[in-house]
Amino acid sequence: MKPVRAFTKAAALATLFAAINLAHAEEVPISGALIADKLTATVVSVDAAKHLVVLKDTEGQEAEIQLTDQAKNLDKLKAGDTVHAVVTRSVVAVLDTDTDKATAVKEKAGVARATEANPNPGGAAFRQVSVRLKITAIDQAKHQVTLIGPAGKTKTVTVEKPELQERMKNLKVGQTVSITYTDTLDITTEH
Repeated sequence: MKPVRAFTKAAALATLFAAINLAHAEEVPISGALIADKLTATVVSVDAAKHLVVLKDTEGQEAEIQLTDQAKNLDKLKAGDTVHAVVTRSVVAVLDTDTDKATAVKEKAGVARATEANPNPGGAAFRQVSVRLKITAIDQAKHQVTLIGPAGKTKTVTVEKPELQERMKNLKVGQTVSITYTDTLDITTEH
């Protein structure tokens, strides 16, 4: 199994200047990244009463999965069934050239479950967090941008690529950078 790789805010912000030449637009897409990991496993055992499932991956590694009581239709999941899971993580950064927006955090989540047409255990879930950071300082000599988040914490990012350092001259204190992280999980089963 390949572990799902994580994103860091610093990596997303390092690409802040990729599209600054559109500085007259109200919102400028800066960067985006998507990583998807797939897992296929075989059900070894199911304890529906305890919401406990043991899976074996294609390399023979077993893992005990403790599900919440929100997991439904576990009585339909049997040893030998195949479970497919796809985890995707994405991050998108957007520069807002307007200078009067406040920092903010928004979070959304959702779940879709099996239906009557497909009663096999499985479903999809997503979680999305959007963070708006404000540019509070720009140091052209050191190639650094300082941002402040909704909790009042600041982060200084050093721009290392020369072509991006050149674009820093188009930035203004007060502009905001919105970063949206989205995680999705899609699970299907087959007998």
